[in-house]
Amino acid sequence: MSELLLELFSEEIPARMQVKAADDLRRLVSEGLKARGLETGEAKSFSTPRRLALVIAKVPAKSPAISEEKKGPRVGAPEQAVAGFLKSAGLAALSDAEIVKDDKKGDYYVAKIEKAGRPAADIIAETVLDVMHKFPWPKAMRWGSEPFQWVRPLQSIICLLGGKVVPLNIAGIESSNETRGHRFLGPETFKVKDFADYQDKLEKHHVMLDPARRVASIGGQALALAKTAKLELVEDEALLNENAGLNEWPTVLIGTFDTAFLDVPGECLTTSMKAHQKCFSLRDPKTKKLANKFLMVSNLIAKDGGDLITAGNEKVIRARLSDAKFFWDQDLKKPLDEMASQLRGITFHEKLGSQWERVQRVEELAFQIAGAVDANPEDSRRAAQICKADLVSGMVGEFPELQGLMGRYYAERAGAKPEIARAIELHYKPKGPTDVVPREDAGDSVAIAVALADKLDTLVGFWAINEKPTGSGDPYQLRRAALGVIRIVIENDLRVPLGKWFEKHVSNYVFPASNPGRSSGSVFWVEMDRRDRGGRAVRVENATQFSAPPDWAEKVVRHPSFLGPADWGDPLDSKSAVLDVDIRKYLGEMLCVFDLPTLISRDLLSFFADRLKVFLKDQGKRHDLIDAVFSLGGQDDLALIVKRVDALDAFLTTDDGANLLAGVKRAANILSIEEKKDKKSYAGSYDLKLLKENEEVALAAKIEEIKQDTVAAINVENFAGAMRALAELRAPVDAFFDKILVNDADPKIRENRLRMLSEIRATTLTVADFSKIAG
Repeated sequence: MSELLLELFSEEIPARMQVKAADDLRRLVSEGLKARGLETGEAKSFSTPRRLALVIAKVPAKSPAISEEKKGPRVGAPEQAVAGFLKSAGLAALSDAEIVKDDKKGDYYVAKIEKAGRPAADIIAETVLDVMHKFPWPKAMRWGSEPFQWVRPLQSIICLLGGKVVPLNIAGIESSNETRGHRFLGPETFKVKDFADYQDKLEKHHVMLDPARRVASIGGQALALAKTAKLELVEDEALLNENAGLNEWPTVLIGTFDTAFLDVPGECLTTSMKAHQKCFSLRDPKTKKLANKFLMVSNLIAKDGGDLITAGNEKVIRARLSDAKFFWDQDLKKPLDEMASQLRGITFHEKLGSQWERVQRVEELAFQIAGAVDANPEDSRRAAQICKADLVSGMVGEFPELQGLMGRYYAERAGAKPEIARAIELHYKPKGPTDVVPREDAGDSVAIAVALADKLDTLVGFWAINEKPTGSGDPYQLRRAALGVIRIVIENDLRVPLGKWFEKHVSNYVFPASNPGRSSGSVFWVEMDRRDRGGRAVRVENATQFSAPPDWAEKVVRHPSFLGPADWGDPLDSKSAVLDVDIRKYLGEMLCVFDLPTLISRDLLSFFADRLKVFLKDQGKRHDLIDAVFSLGGQDDLALIVKRVDALDAFLTTDDGANLLAGVKRAANILSIEEKKDKKSYAGSYDLKLLKENEEVALAAKIEEIKQDTVAAINVENFAGAMRALAELRAPVDAFFDKILVNDADPKIRENRLRMLSEIRATTLTVADFSKIAG
């Protein structure tokens, strides 16, 4: 067994691409070798700013020989079929094939193909060339006259198998056993024999091959310098990894900036130094306030101890922080309401209007939501009114990641209430699955109202213009918005009527308040017959409500903006009062008519149900329990659904729960079989007079008792109590199936007992659909 060493040396690879590129190289080469019949040992990959490296242990000298049989046509088959078989099997004549006897289907030809093993070097060269030509760089470039593309111009290739060079040529570059070290500290060329020699000589030429070592080195030096300065490092894992991707031999230095810049919020200074110079910030360990010192990472060991490098970075940092201070000072001169009014000039979406129009909708929705989350309605309205104002600030224009945070600072400077200022910062949260959510117990009720309003407005708006997520994309991050709503509701145990909010809010999109022709009435979707296939949004008063067809979502593809009756077109074009007509007279010329807000609300609730299922599965909840609860309906009360799932999960882990599940499923199976056979349903009350046996009398009594107990417990949302009540069914159900024959010879008794089984199913359906549960 030999060792394979591969190095692809190039100009500087962007830091953000290095780790994935190294992993892709390991994966693609390993899979390529295996696909070509070469089984190898463990593969490890590494990256530096100028190289990708791969080492694979235990590479055999050649791939194993292969012997296989290829089945051919039957004896006497047409010549064309025989010729195709010979060509695919690589046989010169039919006599080279064997005939296999088959008395049932007839004799047929079989080709025995022997393939000798291939040298490992040939397989490696073929695989490496294939991988390099198809390498999945996010962006690649060409240079010179070669069509080959790589992330940056390739300079050399090491490809060694057992210390010997594997010949290959790509873009005019021949593989060899030579490479180079650090661009400045070790630029000379040197030869290597194997991976151990390669790694050792790179160290001597000031290159740390393993990115994890560079991360550890930067982190260790940074902490040591911070301790020496009696300060605390503002840790930033992403910045640490980025610096490891920018330096092959990192050296950390400390610099200083003017204390006057500390008047600017610390996050602004930290972001500026990080974005422009990749520098770390330091803070006072006691006050947690930013210090006027920073850490930079150099790729050099300077002869003067880094004084010149530090001075250069301090000069650049001074200029960058001066910009930040300018933005801060200028922004403070503008009142928040003035900033908010400038949102009229920022388009949110061409079909959804400006950011200012969106804020008007969010403002109204936040006011409505406030009561449901114990927030002050007027504070919620005010917070929503200025929550996007900082989007026009100079600071957010320079650093978009500070949106929300800067709004909080501006609001605090303007004397806003603390809860309003905090709501401006928190209304974007959560920004991802690991981000925090505004918490009611932390006094963030106003933030919760605005955060929900912001996310719900986004979802309703994009549903209204039919820009929903698809299997291939979610450009407006609507799944993330829905997950944010779910987390806020569940983690704060909120009882909110999502369906009503959706239905009420969608009218702001179909008939915006700015429409001068707006009047009260229902909103309908109309799809015309073959004379006019265009969909039209129509408002009609005194109209009959019609149910939507099951496939409405497929039929509704768009709805144009509504301006007034003159835009409706034939056959609804009328100079008279169209709004007062009875739409039923047009039914002969329409395929469907239905209430648009209700349908968008239903579709959004279905979307939320799917997102909640994904969320609960990620939390470790069983998918069958989720389905068992969801089948009951009531999908707009997210917190209630989660409580039901938790209670059901806990119940089924007990002996009573497991045994009751078996009994209920047995009852449901018998009932399903008999209903199918008899072609009738046995739902409904049973006759107490026909109960003869003690076991069925006892079961009937217990069913009536538990019906009342479970309903009473569910009405007060005591789901654990409802489960305990159901547990009392276990003994009488077990006794019933042990002693009672359901399919009695007397048809009336049989039907009565089947109705009793139906009552068992109906009783458990108040808690969950047990038929959906596995086991």
